Amino acid sequence: MGRLLLIRHGQACFLEGNYDKLSERGGQQARLLGAYWAQRNVVLDRVCTGPCVRQKDTARLMSDAYRKAGLQFPELLIIPEFDEYQGGAVLERSLPGLLKNDQGIRDLHAAFQSSSGSTERRSSFQKLFEAIISKWVDGAIHLPGLETWSEFCSRVNFALVKILATGSRGERVAIVTSGGPIAVAMQRALNLSPQHTLQVSWMSRNCSWSEFLYSGDRFTLSAFNTHPHLNDSAMLTYR
Repeated sequence: MGRLLLIRHGQACFLEGNYDKLSERGGQQARLLGAYWAQRNVVLDRVCTGPCVRQKDTARLMSDAYRKAGLQFPELLIIPEFDEYQGGAVLERSLPGLLKNDQGIRDLHAAFQSSSGSTERRSSFQKLFEAIISKWVDGAIHLPGLETWSEFCSRVNFALVKILATGSRGERVAIVTSGGPIAVAMQRALNLSPQHTLQVSWMSRNCSWSEFLYSGDRFTLSAFNTHPHLNDSAMLTYR
């Protein structure tokens, strides 16, 4: 059977002007993963990434660790379908209307606005973001011209089918992506509901990996959210 390793990118620059870049800690996480696999001689036959800077840079730093260990690392293949869903656009476009019509969202937004300190701001923003994205997944938020949750899942599944169909027997493929596409793969393996899939998307730690076994039509979960290379608690992040 083939092995598919889906890796969540390293920590990005959350609540900064440009989210789509690795933080200093995110770069360290990527190097640690590359070094961990290189030390264990984990041979990768193909490596793909989504189109985001944070995804591509995670793969690049992993490859640097391989080369420092004297090991080969496949040329990176960028696959646009492994991009994350457009959560930022959903939030930006839906928030004004929700603030007018939804008391729960007003309360969560007020808590975020009044929060102080990095930890409190991250926590309060996450609660607001999860509440809005949950409504979007349920179809309660309609945003013309913006990819829907269903369309996002179809996009990722299309890419997964293409990757698996072009594989060789027994190969190991690594894909650096984001929490959303990893959750869609979990949905494919476990037949999860849309809301359960969304809940899984919040669980992947930065630079963790999930492993799936595949052969023909079979697609089976082997491991989820694995991160033995991050043995310092300071390296364990969700955002």
